[in-house]
Amino acid sequence: MMRTVDLTSAEPSDYRDVVPRADFDVDSAMETIIPVCQAVKERGEEALREFSRRFDHVEPEHLRVPPEELSRAAEQLDPKLRSAFTESINRRREVCESIEREFDADPVEVAPGATVGQRHIPVSRVGLYVPGGFAPLASSVIMNVVPAQVAGVESIAVASPPQAEFGGLPHPSILALCEILGVDEVYAVGGAQAVAMFAHGVEGLCPRVDMVTGPGNIYVVAAKRHLRGVVGIDSEAGPTEIGVLADATADPRLVAADLMSQAEHDPMAAAVLVTDSPELAARVPVELEEMVSKTLHAERIRTSLGSRQSAIVMVRDIEQGLAVVNGYGAEHLEIQTAKAASVAARVRNAGAIFVGPWSPVSLGDYSAGSTHVLPTGGSARYSSGLSVRSFMRAVHVIDYSQEALASLSASVEHFALAENLPGHANAITVRRSR
Repeated sequence: MMRTVDLTSAEPSDYRDVVPRADFDVDSAMETIIPVCQAVKERGEEALREFSRRFDHVEPEHLRVPPEELSRAAEQLDPKLRSAFTESINRRREVCESIEREFDADPVEVAPGATVGQRHIPVSRVGLYVPGGFAPLASSVIMNVVPAQVAGVESIAVASPPQAEFGGLPHPSILALCEILGVDEVYAVGGAQAVAMFAHGVEGLCPRVDMVTGPGNIYVVAAKRHLRGVVGIDSEAGPTEIGVLADATADPRLVAADLMSQAEHDPMAAAVLVTDSPELAARVPVELEEMVSKTLHAERIRTSLGSRQSAIVMVRDIEQGLAVVNGYGAEHLEIQTAKAASVAARVRNAGAIFVGPWSPVSLGDYSAGSTHVLPTGGSARYSSGLSVRSFMRAVHVIDYSQEALASLSASVEHFALAENLPGHANAITVRRSR
């Protein structure tokens, strides 16, 4: 089911190329989404309704979900699911408030009378996208809304595709979570048109936002790329990924279950096992075959595991395994080895690291307290998951006294003239006589 890449006698010049990514060509979607975005900009609500009929095969009665529908969804929510939602919200909020807001510091006095401080100011208004394709990702409501609320964002809007099954409304679990979280601005709008609605605004319906966050399909990602600059975005999230670094101490059934859990997201999802144990490499496919044959999304999982983006990578030892996973930079990385915490401490590139056999990726997807909006496609080498900081802007505050400026004037003037910018120098010079 999964191909094998043998590196036991090899030393790749660049470990980033050991396992290729799925063929997720965002540029190929541009031809489709650019006219959609332009139509929403020019024709507003009329265009949104047209695209709902064309792409979602349903036209919502109300593009903005009425408050009573949010209340109804929350009232009808299964008590066990409500409890699961509440636990997830509480843990995510606790993490956000405890460790993701620790960035305030006193101003630095760089010289007598000269201070530089830094303020963190939340974005004023955000549009949060919640996908509804292969599965209604209600968990994405929590992962987007909670850090935005903790950051202090004043205005939060959510968009999710209308579902014919629910009379043109987004999935009830998504509506219920919005009600529980106190978000009353919810739109039954999906795809690239939702991103365009947020970016440009639609008169009489949706004021434009400052930032759009949340995962989506290739058309949502293309729209975010196209409209970046018109509006801020969090990232261009591609198909989900799991990497597992494991040795002979790992339980093959647990490893297989975790690989399968992410493969069920999408036929283009990536599942990569990196191991120095031939026995584990032999057992995991057997366990996968048994589990996949009994699961709901078997065809989707087989496609994912059998495609080029998934593999079992054999390495000489865990040292080489670390080189592979650091080169790959997985969205999710599990460490299932002896002394897992010590091995995890040596990981440099991963969206999130799951340590030991009792920290599966599925836990992080829902209720660990961590974010599940994570960098994909190798971007974990230079970017981070969605957090409170994503919704904040760091603004330097410079406060110099007259004397402090005078002590530095000559230095600044020389610097400015060296760059052939006499106007810059003059802005210092004219203050000498004041």
